Amino acid sequence: SAPVDTFVPLLQVDGQIITQYTMTILEELGLLKMDFLGLRNLTVIRDTERLIHLKEPDFEISKIPVDDEQVYKMLSEGKTEGVFQFESAGMKQVLMRLMPKSIEDLIAVISLYRPGPMDSIPRYIKNRHNPENITYTTPLLKPILDVTYGCIVYQEQVMEICRSLAGYSYGRADLVRRAMGKKKHEIMEKERNSFIYGEKNPDGTVNCEGAVARGVPEEVADKIFNKMAGFASYAFNKSHAAAYAYLSYQTAYLRCHYFNEYMAALMTSVINTDKLFDYIEECNINNVRVLPPNINESYANFTIAENGIMFGLEAIKGLGRSVIETIEKERKENGKFKSLQDFCERTSGTDINKRAVESMIKAGVFDNLGLNRRQMLENFTRLMDSLAQQRKQKIDGQLDFFSIMEEDERPQLEMQFPDVPDYDKNEKLKMEKEITGMYISGYPISYTTEQRKLLKYATIAEIKQNFKDEKFGFMDGDKIFMVCIIQQVREYLNKNNKIMYFLTIEDATDSMDCVCFDSQLRGLLTEGNIVIIEGNISERNSDVSIIARKIKPDKGLKGRKLYIKIKDFETNLMDNIIGLSQDFKGDYPIVFYSKKTKKYLPVNQGFKVNISNECIGRLLEYVKSDDIQLF
Repeated sequence: SAPVDTFVPLLQVDGQIITQYTMTILEELGLLKMDFLGLRNLTVIRDTERLIHLKEPDFEISKIPVDDEQVYKMLSEGKTEGVFQFESAGMKQVLMRLMPKSIEDLIAVISLYRPGPMDSIPRYIKNRHNPENITYTTPLLKPILDVTYGCIVYQEQVMEICRSLAGYSYGRADLVRRAMGKKKHEIMEKERNSFIYGEKNPDGTVNCEGAVARGVPEEVADKIFNKMAGFASYAFNKSHAAAYAYLSYQTAYLRCHYFNEYMAALMTSVINTDKLFDYIEECNINNVRVLPPNINESYANFTIAENGIMFGLEAIKGLGRSVIETIEKERKENGKFKSLQDFCERTSGTDINKRAVESMIKAGVFDNLGLNRRQMLENFTRLMDSLAQQRKQKIDGQLDFFSIMEEDERPQLEMQFPDVPDYDKNEKLKMEKEITGMYISGYPISYTTEQRKLLKYATIAEIKQNFKDEKFGFMDGDKIFMVCIIQQVREYLNKNNKIMYFLTIEDATDSMDCVCFDSQLRGLLTEGNIVIIEGNISERNSDVSIIARKIKPDKGLKGRKLYIKIKDFETNLMDNIIGLSQDFKGDYPIVFYSKKTKKYLPVNQGFKVNISNECIGRLLEYVKSDDIQLF
């Protein structure tokens, strides 16, 4: 062994030592290159395990079973928000079609869901469900490809095909795999000849037999080599995919069996990113409350509470780690805070300043201490100034009549908070959005997730995250409907001297730009207005925005009906659906629409249902989700 600089020139960048040769040259020199992935998911799994230990001290993630039926059922239903590798809309669709039953299925899915191999997904799924229909171009492929239902999925399979069909050594098979992956055409053409016809050494000994010598027809061998060459450029090695799949399974297991603990750890890991919105929404969908921050219950991270998940203080702007540690330490040593004044008195002289207190008031941290937010915001600076002055007098050694008294006999500062009405709901929500980037105690748009889906309204996060997913997402020009809040309005004259409006719109998940050309809508385009937008997705310079075709005020759900499309006048089906109005009584009349006649079917308007997870779940037993709509 010898120092690395005896083999290659080195360079120091920002304290890190790096080589000045590329990775391919390093490999040719015999140096070992290793990739170490710093996956956030490993931290999430560890933090979830720690939360689980609070109620199950013996739990170990390394000992979970890998054949848990509930986990595979959850994956097969596409309930994968927060599951490593399986969150995208396209991956959810693949899982729902595949219905995985084993870790082998997960390894294959991770390997296939990439450019190139993705074209094999339909065949893989078809063969997975119909193994009796699998065929092989030569029987020699069966023991290699049976685990992936006749499809080439892994780099290791490419190597094994070279070994079994053409007699390659392990080392040479790996060289072929690498040449294919790097698209080194000269090497590949040379190997094609060797793969088909074999190769001899200069002394006449056989280097590799070749596929023909092993009984594979020449045209079949050529076809197999072509397939390998086209595939290997994109293929995963199975060892890599297996490690990823096992991590994915661990996160799926935690989500399935320890939802609260897993989501708390997951939200902590994205506490200052837009992804936090999505995970809070996922908690709402699963009827798990994300509780507003509380000065006596919250910690820096998201934590488990008796009736939900407690919001993490670190998500509040203006609260650094040191401020939060001061709060946690004071609370641990001297008990819960009794009032805003008690909090300010006990933390006076620390690094908790006015900006931090203002942020906490706006985020609702002190809402449970007896005063409303307006009382606190209009008086906390006076309170903190008085406490600072009191502390300064004590430090300066100014003695007064009371200085000879015992400490507990001295009169304490008694701050009076005028009795004023609180801010309205929307004002408080705006404060929360300003301080945390999200609405905590509610949302100006009152639709539930179920109602929004039935109205076919897309969220901004859905559009952004699934944009350009050719099979399952949104594409440039797609028509969409959405309900949102107008955050900002900018008015311009275009080159034709016509008014156009550039809007910033937002919903509970994210914000984006929107362009409107209809000058008659100016009265509606006011900041804070909640509107329904019908428009088209537009991409420009890699940015996604909306071109609004129609904008109208949101009038909520009043007067809407639940439309259900059926094939025709199906009495039994209609009776079953109408029967739900007895179990799920609500405000929305049921209306049937015949796909065959394209007409509405007569039904008593007295049959009304609510819109809940349970009701929609029952409806989906009879009709597809695309055939149900609120209108």
